[in-house]
Amino acid sequence: MSIPMPKWGYSITELDPERTARASGREVRVSHKAAREVCNAIGEMMLVEAKEFLQQIIEKKRPVAYRRFSKKVGHRHGLEKAFAGRYPVKAARKVLEVLESAEANADFRGLDIDNLRVIHASAYPGMKIKRYIQRAFGRSSPRFETLCHIEVALEQVAELV
Repeated sequence: MSIPMPKWGYSITELDPERTARASGREVRVSHKAAREVCNAIGEMMLVEAKEFLQQIIEKKRPVAYRRFSKKVGHRHGLEKAFAGRYPVKAARKVLEVLESAEANADFRGLDIDNLRVIHASAYPGMKIKRYIQRAFGRSSPRFETLCHIEVALEQVAELV
């Protein structure tokens, strides 16, 4: 008996397969809030620029602006328009893995790697891992962990002359 493989859908549809490539990371153990902010930061960047930006986040040289989940987030030097920010290293590593997977998919399809642009990057909550921690007097407290789905789509742009 063979176990059927799951068919994942993408939140972005109707892409031209001749000019685009996409990849996704499903049930990734990373904060969906941090991953969302990282994905918003790399949206509309060129592929080389996005990879360099993620590498700088991992090295804690450039912060990511926290626009939606910014309560109790300290200000960081070097942010434009938004001052609340952090260095989400784990989320940046996972997004970089998905971005490199999309790059490999684009290379397999025969697209020009130097002219790829991120047209879609999103992260949203996945399933919850439900656990309970024992407490005193026979009680317990929930200790849930929310997993995350990460999606990246790349498009080949015309060369600038």
